[in-house]
Amino acid sequence: MKFESLLAEVGGFGRFQIALILLLVIPRVTLPFHFLMNNFIAAIPSHHCDITSLDADGVFENLTQEQRLTVSIPQHEDGTFASCHMFTEPQFHLLENSSDATELPVVQCQDGWEYDHNTFKSTLATEWNLVCDKKGMNKATATIFFSGVMVGAAVLGSLSDRFGRKRMLMVSYLSASFFAIASAFSTSYVMFAVMRFFTGMGITGISIISIVLCVEWSDIKHRTIVAVMISLDWSIFTMILPGIAYFVNDWRFLVVTATSPLALAIICWRWIPESARWLIANGRLAEAHHYLTRCASVNHREKSLKDFNPQTLATVIVTEGDRKYTYLDLMRTPMMRRLAVLTGFTWFGVAFTYYGISLNVAGFGLNIYLTQFIYGIIELPAKLLIYLSLDKMGRRYSQAGTLVMTGVCIAITILIPKDNWLPRTVVAVMGKGFSEASFTAVFLYTTELYPTVLRQNGMGFCSCVARAGVSVAPLISLLEETWTPLPQVLFCSIAIIAGLLALLLPETHNIRLPETIEDVEQTRKRSICLEDLRELQQATSLGSNAKSMTVI
Repeated sequence: MKFESLLAEVGGFGRFQIALILLLVIPRVTLPFHFLMNNFIAAIPSHHCDITSLDADGVFENLTQEQRLTVSIPQHEDGTFASCHMFTEPQFHLLENSSDATELPVVQCQDGWEYDHNTFKSTLATEWNLVCDKKGMNKATATIFFSGVMVGAAVLGSLSDRFGRKRMLMVSYLSASFFAIASAFSTSYVMFAVMRFFTGMGITGISIISIVLCVEWSDIKHRTIVAVMISLDWSIFTMILPGIAYFVNDWRFLVVTATSPLALAIICWRWIPESARWLIANGRLAEAHHYLTRCASVNHREKSLKDFNPQTLATVIVTEGDRKYTYLDLMRTPMMRRLAVLTGFTWFGVAFTYYGISLNVAGFGLNIYLTQFIYGIIELPAKLLIYLSLDKMGRRYSQAGTLVMTGVCIAITILIPKDNWLPRTVVAVMGKGFSEASFTAVFLYTTELYPTVLRQNGMGFCSCVARAGVSVAPLISLLEETWTPLPQVLFCSIAIIAGLLALLLPETHNIRLPETIEDVEQTRKRSICLEDLRELQQATSLGSNAKSMTVI
């Protein structure tokens, strides 16, 4: 008997699976909060040089604030005041003719900056003056966080395949909580950067382990809906994030607020089941039998396992004894090597473009909170679109199509002048929707492509490659100084190339999950084979007649 048939016996999509999804939604609330929080904690409000040094003799006493700025700070052609420069001394003649300032001597800000606190009470930029020549350090905070996510994906992915999904999930909870709270109490930029790096390391485990755990407990028929359901929390809380950031506009309190759901997740961890697939693959048959029995009980299928014992499970998944799998196993055999390369490129393209769009909420000239909300709400119809597409068109064409369409939307925004903000924003939001759809697809697709013995290693490798793309994405915007459309050209190109490469991956729709490397190396047929299909149908219809089935 294959594991899919056994799962059908105990219920492959019932109350047990719904409860598992709900338990994993609790920690996943923090994912969009932390991954997109840089839009708010690293925001740069309007600012100008501190001009108190020019008023040493009280010469500004009878001037309004606008007049003080006029005589102290140069203006751009559009009439706005410069953010990084000031005059060497007050230029009172500008009160009569403000246009006569072309050749006046200016210097960089000498005594710091004054910030507009109407939108943000405190951000990283205002805390440590990360503006002007230090603007790159402000952008780097996102890169540092996603570098931690990249390292964490590699480490926790491997450890999860070795020590189990559930155990490493708790490690992720504790490490993410500790370092996130520590970052909120940082006393210097360096301390914040270090704590943020380790926060990223911890929190990535929640992302890659939770989706694998859900899919491994789901039957073939319901894998698509389960993957879409577990990803809905990202979209919903992406919409909620700007509301929270609006009311919690101090960066330290926002970090603590974003991390708080993990306290409840730690309490609820005890009720999360370990993956029965992983337990069987690692020879822990008694524990696997315990969780399968629990699944059958919750799904009201108690009779289905009455003739099964732990020893019977040894034939469900055949593995190479006590062998320990590592990332090197992704490259040892031809099909696994090809799979790792193609999924790596696909993940890089998905993540690079998704965060290239998501971390540019201020790039369309709209209110930052409104743009973030729109970016979140467009993901809901994108979920419906990708669910229908995955079910009707399959994984491969859905993955490739959403990536290519993301690239096309980005290309169109390049051609639309910035003055036409409405059509430009509409197309960008459509691109965000396709990008989110591609992200939803790639989690499910990758989980189905890799075998149980290497599934978390595969997810960890792909997530690591993806986070390399995410780490670069915030810095790409700095290339605007070289050529304004260059960042969008890069995002567009990578999305289309990744989409075309995804076409080289095998289809996994209605195919049972591979358990071993041998399953991947052998060509899997479209759908499950007829023998397994009959077995699965018999398992579903007969229910309590498990003893009459032959154990293969």
